[in-house]
Amino acid sequence: MARQRDTTRRASVRARTGALAAALALTLGAGTAVASDTLPWPGESAVGANQPYQHGYSSTDLLRWNPADDTDAELLRAKVPLQTRIAPDATTQRNPALPADTQQLTLAGDYGNAFFESHPYTNEFSQYLFNYWQYSDVYASWHGMPTEGVPVNYYDPNLDWKEKWFEFGAVNLPNPGYTNAAHANGVRSLGCIFFSPNDRGDQTYTELLVRDAAGNFPAAAKLVEVAKYYGFDGYFFNQEDAVAAADIPTFKRFLKQLRDGGLYVQWYDSIDNATGRVSYQNEFNSVNAPFVRDKAEGDVSDSVFLNYWWDKSKLTRSKTYAESLGLNPRKSVFAGVEAGMYQFDQPYNLDNNLGTDGAPMNAIATLGADFVSSDYANKTDDKAQSAVFDRERRWWTGSSQGSTTPEGSWKGISKYVAERSVIKGGTFATSFNTGHGLSTWSDGKLSNDAEWGNINLQDIPVTWQWWIDAASSPLKADFDYGPKYTPAGRFSYHKIGAYNGGSSLVLSGRLDSDNTVRLYKTDLSVKAGSSLSLTYNKPSADDDSQLRLALVLASDPSKVVQVPLSGSGKRTDGWTTVSADLSKYAGEHIASLGLVVAAGAQPIENYQVNLGALALHDGVDRAPAKPEKLRIDQLLPGSDELFLSWQRSDYDTVRRYDVYLDDTYLGGIYDDVYYVKRFTATSGTIKLVAVGPDGSRSKPATVSFDLSSAPADVTAKASSDGTLKATWSPRQTGRPLTVEVRSLDAANPFTKKVTVPGQQTSTTLTGVPVNGDEYLLTAKTEDGTATGVRGTFADTEISPYPATAVKISGNTFTFSRPTLPDWHTLTVLEDGQPKSFATTYGSGSKPYIVRGRTTRPAMTVTMAGSTSKVVAVLEDYAGNKVTTVLRGN
Repeated sequence: MARQRDTTRRASVRARTGALAAALALTLGAGTAVASDTLPWPGESAVGANQPYQHGYSSTDLLRWNPADDTDAELLRAKVPLQTRIAPDATTQRNPALPADTQQLTLAGDYGNAFFESHPYTNEFSQYLFNYWQYSDVYASWHGMPTEGVPVNYYDPNLDWKEKWFEFGAVNLPNPGYTNAAHANGVRSLGCIFFSPNDRGDQTYTELLVRDAAGNFPAAAKLVEVAKYYGFDGYFFNQEDAVAAADIPTFKRFLKQLRDGGLYVQWYDSIDNATGRVSYQNEFNSVNAPFVRDKAEGDVSDSVFLNYWWDKSKLTRSKTYAESLGLNPRKSVFAGVEAGMYQFDQPYNLDNNLGTDGAPMNAIATLGADFVSSDYANKTDDKAQSAVFDRERRWWTGSSQGSTTPEGSWKGISKYVAERSVIKGGTFATSFNTGHGLSTWSDGKLSNDAEWGNINLQDIPVTWQWWIDAASSPLKADFDYGPKYTPAGRFSYHKIGAYNGGSSLVLSGRLDSDNTVRLYKTDLSVKAGSSLSLTYNKPSADDDSQLRLALVLASDPSKVVQVPLSGSGKRTDGWTTVSADLSKYAGEHIASLGLVVAAGAQPIENYQVNLGALALHDGVDRAPAKPEKLRIDQLLPGSDELFLSWQRSDYDTVRRYDVYLDDTYLGGIYDDVYYVKRFTATSGTIKLVAVGPDGSRSKPATVSFDLSSAPADVTAKASSDGTLKATWSPRQTGRPLTVEVRSLDAANPFTKKVTVPGQQTSTTLTGVPVNGDEYLLTAKTEDGTATGVRGTFADTEISPYPATAVKISGNTFTFSRPTLPDWHTLTVLEDGQPKSFATTYGSGSKPYIVRGRTTRPAMTVTMAGSTSKVVAVLEDYAGNKVTTVLRGN
């Protein structure tokens, strides 16, 4: 998008170049951007030694992609299926006049968009979590991630943003945690493919357009395979490097193969269809429309993200032109808003996208809406997160407090996009979890005092933040994260925390009139056995107020049906659960679900109630079966890490799995694998509980461990001679010990085990690989707990740079990118003297080709002499070198 985002915490970065389109990204490209890098989390939140994280892909990486080669692949898959949203119902919208088909795409960094720390979850409260899925239809992760194998120490956060001397992938995948959350809310999740003259070094679109003998594109087939394996829905294509005019028809067929493979594709308004030059139209017209619907090829993508400098007339023409092609502009033409650069002081007025009928003419897209966190000075301060929440609420609703009056000229996305929902069927449950917390509670009891961030645990967001109708003095709403939380200054409630998870929904203030709190847009069917339960905590004094369920039935949407909850005016001693029988409404559909806080005879000062859980049951026991095949895959005491796996049930039956150490909550996810860091227990029982769609819970599956009798202080060191020395401190000297080393690269399987006497403290395994693969070494007695350590085999292997990879025309040599997975530099010597190669961003020349930073033009070199000796020296990340003679003896 002409921008890529440098996201490093606490360091503000500005870059200015000349393109009209400006965008946020990891490595800033053309355009003006204000962003901040995402530095590694320190202290207790620091990355685990073996914590799974995502990486980017070059075209050559993509073509050889095999999940068996990636140690972390299974832990980086999204497993939640894309949910179907309920049918639109204008009568229960906040603004009934809004058409329901206006789509919205948010293109933004997830979890703060880190280089080497793109994890599905971690132990940090103040990482950014998106909370407004109800206003979005497509989420695309705007990333810049290093390609696989880049050593972490290549990243120096103290250097200027142009001095990232490692390779970023042209293909970047969405964070699996975000994909799971998006899918749970009926939102598509997209990866991003990005080419520009600087940001991806010598990587180019032409590498994607290579065809096989059948005329198909292997790279397109791989992109489809990758998306289906990792569980996301398609790609946002940001082509900001010129395309040769002759390649344009081929490029369209490439895009079409992605769509034919079942993927959603969005194209950026950046290329002239006739010339292939970079050209931002800022409207939908004959120049860019063929990249969506082409006369010869048909539909080659699903939609276009219009560059930002539109106006009323351009958007009016865009609508007309789309309709002339038979396209629905509210689904296929996205008017782009540069959120990250201009934030709340936008030069774009989305009112210009409203037609004469007051309805949006085209869809809407935003780039960098995560600025609400990434560009906030105190974004990493737990005590300042309420400001982030207010900023995000303002961006999406127009008001930081959720009122109907916009703050300033920015009116909020919800003015233009109708809220959506996936809440349907005969059951529903929420614990008002936003996806992070400063602590964790289980059934109202503190279960874990540590902070966490895991969007996989985010409940379906409250549809309206906030829609509270009151004759006077409406109550204030907030999410209560417990005693360690610092709310915004307008609140003075007693901080309680959650009933289950990390947060509850608190209503507080002066209660002097009935408050109708609209919570969820739904299509819930009521059956003869249906009941609604509310778990709440009222710390304020006894009064004559009353809580009532607020139901809007589809049969009469103008009426709020109030179902009283007896005794709810009394102060509670902690959490209490009340249930309401809904059988009298059997056959009805609940179109909106909320709560009425009914006032008493006199105004009530300092009223407070916390909502901890809300659940619709259909009278059927839907508690999931006890999970099966729970096992400890890796227990690594030396790095305080734990890897678990189990057998996963269908999403219709189980919505998530909760993991405990005895009664201490460790985390949760809908998956069949889980990673835990800072795991320091020496003994205990791991419990796994399945949670159903109505909040019901299974009996726990368990697996125990005990390190008191297991080998301690296990270490391993691999050597270049193919040996690996393991050491340990025995705890049961009278029992034999089995030591096993196993490669974690399933594509190159290797396992070797030996059994040694119980009193032995070391052993040397021979014949192990020297290919640099990761391994797991474990030591255990026959029926004891296995303890392990992870490492990498020595790396002595390197393949030469093939002479066929160089095109030689007279004295001109054109070099192709090495295909070696772990190559780092390629030195070209003419008669022993290194040639010089320009780097991206005008960062000077290097006496070698450096992976990810040498410009594509620099890959073509003219030699000084016609008979000189030319050799290429390839070096990998491990320092191995190999020489290829390209000319001469």
